[in-house]
Amino acid sequence: MTLSNSNFKLDVTSEIGNLRALLIHSPDNGLGKVVPSKAQDWLFEDIVHLDTMRKNEYDYYVKLLMYFLDPDKIKGRLAEVDAEENNRSFYKPDNKNFHSSGKVIEIQTLLEDILNEPDIRKKLIAAVCAIEGCSYKLQTQLTDTEPSELAKIIISGSLNKDEMIFAPIPNLIFSRDIGVAVNNYMLLNKPAKKARARETLLARYIFFNHALFAGYRNNILEIPETVHYFLRPGEDNEQKTTLEGGDVMMVSPQHLLIGCSERTSASGANEAIKLLFKHDVVKKVTIVKIPHKRDYMHIDTIFTQVKRNMWVLLKTLSITDTPDDLDDPLTWFSGKKSKDKVEIVQFRKDKKPKTFQTIEDLLRNISEKDLECEEGSTEFIYSGGDIFPYNSREQWTDSCNLLALKEGVVLGYDRNDHTVDAFRQKGFEIIKVADLLKQFESGERNPESMKDTLILMPSAELSRARGGFHCMSMPLQRDKL
Repeated sequence: MTLSNSNFKLDVTSEIGNLRALLIHSPDNGLGKVVPSKAQDWLFEDIVHLDTMRKNEYDYYVKLLMYFLDPDKIKGRLAEVDAEENNRSFYKPDNKNFHSSGKVIEIQTLLEDILNEPDIRKKLIAAVCAIEGCSYKLQTQLTDTEPSELAKIIISGSLNKDEMIFAPIPNLIFSRDIGVAVNNYMLLNKPAKKARARETLLARYIFFNHALFAGYRNNILEIPETVHYFLRPGEDNEQKTTLEGGDVMMVSPQHLLIGCSERTSASGANEAIKLLFKHDVVKKVTIVKIPHKRDYMHIDTIFTQVKRNMWVLLKTLSITDTPDDLDDPLTWFSGKKSKDKVEIVQFRKDKKPKTFQTIEDLLRNISEKDLECEEGSTEFIYSGGDIFPYNSREQWTDSCNLLALKEGVVLGYDRNDHTVDAFRQKGFEIIKVADLLKQFESGERNPESMKDTLILMPSAELSRARGGFHCMSMPLQRDKL
């Protein structure tokens, strides 16, 4: 099914407005082919069991999104969708029973749509084959492959169930990392690792060529490399221009957060600021430098927003230094700063930069100034209840990486017990996703009436990939607060 742009609107002005449309990618066969020797090269902590990840974990995510965003596709059909004889056809883009939602949009569907255009198909296959070092004969074979099958091959790296022709791209399930909607602009990112190069290519082709985004072609921003980047010596990530979506948060219509992390370089953040200010997309960008460690990876692994005046975060990260020179972003970015310290600087268009001493200070300022909450009302929920060692253990399994379906209704993993208790102490209802889906189906409850709820998602396999539901979502439209 080709998705139409007739009713589509790109519009994200916050992290917590009612979610109306998003881009996801369900686990594909490539995840089941990750081998131990390549797991960390492909950015996974461990190999996963694909069927468990799909049936017992991610499928719940898709069903929950449907009830919130596109209920007509699933309401009254839950038993049918779950029936074994359907063999998960509801989740498979190449199946006639696929949900084909225009609100919960599958990346593979968009890829198939653009591959139906012969000229685009030839160009994209040539680009993929150049990246992957394919033979000309294989390139010709792929060009002649039917689009729905070709989309699966390009994503999974497999010609059929068992024959691999190049590496999978298992991180495509973390759809936020390839692009972030900022108001009615789309900021395409530059992942740090070679394992994600094919994802970047697919994102460019989809956003610049799919009919869904036809009205926004002039609003697609690509992070450029710095001038003469090819002359820079060495492979130090700080010298590369990289930016990933887990380090980007749209916290209010005029304010964007960007993290400098293991995956997003100072150069990437600087280039993003220049682009955003040049196109007048936002008026201020706050840079949050965090330790360059695998433990943290992106800023959304250490904090996300729950409500206008409430955030979940890892308390143990605190600021220790204030940058010396704030007059010029380039001066600050090029300074030799410690990779083990947190620093926060806010750059404002046509105004002098300002600093924040702690992450809490920054988040409090966003709640009370940008979102106009009552002064002193901002609350924090800490990973693991800020109790050692649970704070670190649960942050590792994404206790801070939550997705808000609406203000105060967030998704998190069921394994983070002490963080769950911290939510409960703040008055949140805690409910398992399987129980909630039954209540939606029976009519006992509906998404519109829900408030202050933490929905617990099963996580045995998904958590091995080091990403939560904030990572596994690319919001395209949210209601304004």
